Amino acid sequence: MALYPQILHTQRSFPEVPEERMTALQAIIQFLQQKIQADSDIHLLFVCTHNSRRSILSQVWAQTWAHHFGIHHLTAYAAGTETTEVYPLVLETLQKQGFRVESLSEGHNALSLIKYAPNAAPILGFSKSLGHFMLPETEFAAIMTCDHAQEHCPVVPGAEARFPLTYEDPKAFDGTPRAEEAYHHRSLQIAGEWYYIFHQLSQLPKP
Repeated sequence: MALYPQILHTQRSFPEVPEERMTALQAIIQFLQQKIQADSDIHLLFVCTHNSRRSILSQVWAQTWAHHFGIHHLTAYAAGTETTEVYPLVLETLQKQGFRVESLSEGHNALSLIKYAPNAAPILGFSKSLGHFMLPETEFAAIMTCDHAQEHCPVVPGAEARFPLTYEDPKAFDGTPRAEEAYHHRSLQIAGEWYYIFHQLSQLPKP
């Protein structure tokens, strides 16, 4: 399905998926394949500590590639073990990679719309904690995107499956000359892995 062209161009810059990541990716592929074969709605909840960087990037890219590969009954969400706000450089990075971003409010934990395709509903971007009323309550997969959440949140209430897929935090570069590069690289890493997941699914026999 049609995406904004610049988003598709990011494929040229995807880093190679390391072999040591394949086990985690294959587990998610198997879960998604079972859902697709059962013609079930798919809910993916990306969990990080602050719901400000990695979980937001994961939500956006997963929803984007699901749309691209025609998996319309998938919805991606993001949450944290606590509420903070979406870090501005996350939104700036997504804009530079081809997304349309529009601010809906100002101040702490501002709301933003993140759009990936001309004819798709945008993603509402803001920080929220587990249990927020916008999140699925049951029958979702929890994808743990940071080590802290993976270690300190052993149970995600309502989740039918849980998968660790952690990423190094670009926050380590905040306030340094390398910050923009770090966020760009982390976004591309996440984009590349979720592209791989959905591309693999697209090659499997249809139910």
